[in-house]
Amino acid sequence: MHCLRKPILQCALLCLVLVCVAAPPMAAAAAEPSTALQAAGRTELPGYSGDFDHFGVDLPGNRLFLAAEDHGTLEVFDLNSGAHTQTVKGVETPHSIVYIADLNRLLVTDSGPGMTKVLDATSFTVTGSIKLVPGADSVGYDAPRNRLYVVTGGKDVDMKTSVLAEIDPRTGKRYGDVTFDANHVEALAVEQHGSHLYINVTDKNYLAVVDKQKHTIIARWPIKEAEQNAPVAFDEANHRLFIVTRKPGKLVVLNALTGESIASFKAPERCDEVVFDAANHRIYVAGGEGYIGVYQQVDADHYQQLPGVPSAKGAKTALLVPSLNRLYLAVSPGEGNSSGGGIMWFNVLPAAQ
Repeated sequence: MHCLRKPILQCALLCLVLVCVAAPPMAAAAAEPSTALQAAGRTELPGYSGDFDHFGVDLPGNRLFLAAEDHGTLEVFDLNSGAHTQTVKGVETPHSIVYIADLNRLLVTDSGPGMTKVLDATSFTVTGSIKLVPGADSVGYDAPRNRLYVVTGGKDVDMKTSVLAEIDPRTGKRYGDVTFDANHVEALAVEQHGSHLYINVTDKNYLAVVDKQKHTIIARWPIKEAEQNAPVAFDEANHRLFIVTRKPGKLVVLNALTGESIASFKAPERCDEVVFDAANHRIYVAGGEGYIGVYQQVDADHYQQLPGVPSAKGAKTALLVPSLNRLYLAVSPGEGNSSGGGIMWFNVLPAAQ
């Protein structure tokens, strides 16, 4: 009996070692409490299919808006409690939501045939539209100049080119366009105290630098670390751009003055949103594979990857509300997500001093 027990014990220990070695990175990360984010709540939206896209927020009115892209609705939530309060119809394929507080108005980029829509933010009736090139999607806002930049065109509307339109979000007046010889242009970052904006030209694998005043492309910076550069966030004070690629998932840090690559890290796959937390000097990457990538900015040239934070399959768009110290994620159904759609939120924990 003793001769038999020893080999069995050795085998069991060997199996345990192999399991530990083979465990995926998130298994180890999940075992460590996050020093950055703390899960705080979730609201389910049963009966949904397809993707959610981006959030909008009405801080004075305590409302959170979510574009249900494939469901053809806007979903409204109580910002503090996370409770679902209303479903708004009248849109076709909503993507981005801009709330104009003094007019109590919503501007929704809609790639459906109705173009970009203007809604009364109390009754949610459609009061107008802004006629752009079809395929309106991502936006960027220049607050000092009150200009909204809208990405339109591209492969989703069978166009070989994409267009960046500059408009006044209050009046709908159009100031000019920038045309890209590309059928897939994604997210953009806009300088608030400068003359440039930065936009990911995804199918060509470069970041374009655009002169806002002249509506011209002044530089094209190749993304060398990976392909399909899509989401982007911006630390304007330190002139750093945070770009996430999808093939494979990587976070790339660029110098916004020169295009020089500063650092790169593994990032979650199927990401639709990267967020810069200026107060805590962190970057959050929302990943559809089921976790949030977290990265600490030590200084402008040095970064540290922190343990990933478990979220949910399909949780790939996000919104940071600094005044609440809260990060919201939209959980899209599908993509291995058997629990359905909804939102979830995390408390942002202060960085160690």
